[in-house]
Amino acid sequence: MNTCTVIIYGATSTSINMIEFAVPTHVHVRPYLTLQPFDVSSISSVKPRTRTTRTRTLEAKTSVLFGALNRTFGGQLAAKGDFNGDDKEKSKSTKRVFFLDVNPLCYEGSTPSLRSFGRWVSLFFNQVSRSDPVIAVLDGERGNEHRRQLLPSYKAHRRKSIGQLTASRRFSRVHVGRSHQFVIDVLRKCNVPVVKIDGYEADDVVATLVEQVLQRGYRVVIASPDKDFKQLISEDVQLVMPLEDLERWSFYTLKHYIAQYNCDPHSDLSLRCIMGDEVDGVPGIQHVVPGFGRKTALKLIKKHGSLENLLNAAAVRTVGRQYAQEALTKYADYLRRNYEVLALRRDIDIHLEEEWLTERDTCNDSTILSNILTSLEAKQNLTQQTRSHFSNG
Repeated sequence: MNTCTVIIYGATSTSINMIEFAVPTHVHVRPYLTLQPFDVSSISSVKPRTRTTRTRTLEAKTSVLFGALNRTFGGQLAAKGDFNGDDKEKSKSTKRVFFLDVNPLCYEGSTPSLRSFGRWVSLFFNQVSRSDPVIAVLDGERGNEHRRQLLPSYKAHRRKSIGQLTASRRFSRVHVGRSHQFVIDVLRKCNVPVVKIDGYEADDVVATLVEQVLQRGYRVVIASPDKDFKQLISEDVQLVMPLEDLERWSFYTLKHYIAQYNCDPHSDLSLRCIMGDEVDGVPGIQHVVPGFGRKTALKLIKKHGSLENLLNAAAVRTVGRQYAQEALTKYADYLRRNYEVLALRRDIDIHLEEEWLTERDTCNDSTILSNILTSLEAKQNLTQQTRSHFSNG
């Protein structure tokens, strides 16, 4: 049993919202902050004091922050038309829950940027989700530690998590605290629950919650540029991705996936395990068997349905040409390790709350979103001036 620390932000100091976890918890209730003009410089980097209970298992700390949410029916596609014409024909398309993958939005390329976060979140609330329920998820501290133990090269060259954002070594501690708090404050003031579980990546938390949302009869839209989420795509799970060149979000559906890869999403994970993922630092089988290419891998996966089925078949009979047969039997453990690294976990100890599925209260949006970019622009100019001062000094 894991131990979690749960922080709940209610609408008022007299409104207490209880979250039930199947783990021992200490609940701290805080009043919802009153809406005031947004001042980035006023954000405190002081962390709230929490108490945890020791257990024999690895301690996991969960921080859940949420405001009032509501349910809506229908919706708009990012700035152009509605959700998807074909999806309108399905009765379930009228009920959607959005998951916002926060960390990737906090960068411009590989450079940490709160301005990027402000821009994409503003577009997301104004043009995509509107009042639909939104659940934001952050990477937990040491989130990729388990995968790094399996494969040290995993995300070795990827950008750091939002908790590690730094402007410079000189200002690292202050900047880290304020950057993290800034993101949480913006989402909380826009009445979005924020989930962060130490020891787990946001991808795994989202995958776990997606299963629970689908069981409630909703459809899911995952807002993220991360290709790892493509393994979750189905008729009821879509992606919406930020397109930098077009300055807008764009929906990515099951039909888009099939047209792009000429296979179904169930094959996505198996193919990536064989071909590897250079961005995530996961080497493919071509590193040890150069002649084993995507065409061969796709043919075998289509025939056998999954990597595990393919490896089991190769262990007892011939499944392809000699080089492929030898590769699949000799490097079966290599491929299974890739699978364990790349597969999204769906067993995280987090439970969907009913409040998260109700219509999002948008009353604060106009004030928060209209001020956020202006505030960040001013902060960015001040930071550049400070850097210039110290570099010259």
